[in-house]
Amino acid sequence: MNDKPTGTEIVTALYRRAFAEYGAQALWNMRPREDPTVADALAITKALRTHGGMEGRRLAEQIEQVCRAPH
Repeated sequence: MNDKPTGTEIVTALYRRAFAEYGAQALWNMRPREDPTVADALAITKALRTHGGMEGRRLAEQIEQVCRAPH
């Protein structure tokens, strides 16, 4: 069995982390999706970069890297 998380699982985890850590600070005007797509994850990166400080910027970069990696 392969216990390594898939790209979709990683994107979902990073997306949920973004809302947990930066919801009130950077994503206050967005509603989290139950089952986010790659497009949903990419849609929050600008707000993370703009309003999330240095750590939010790093999280946005991680999301973009995972979303653009070949799956």
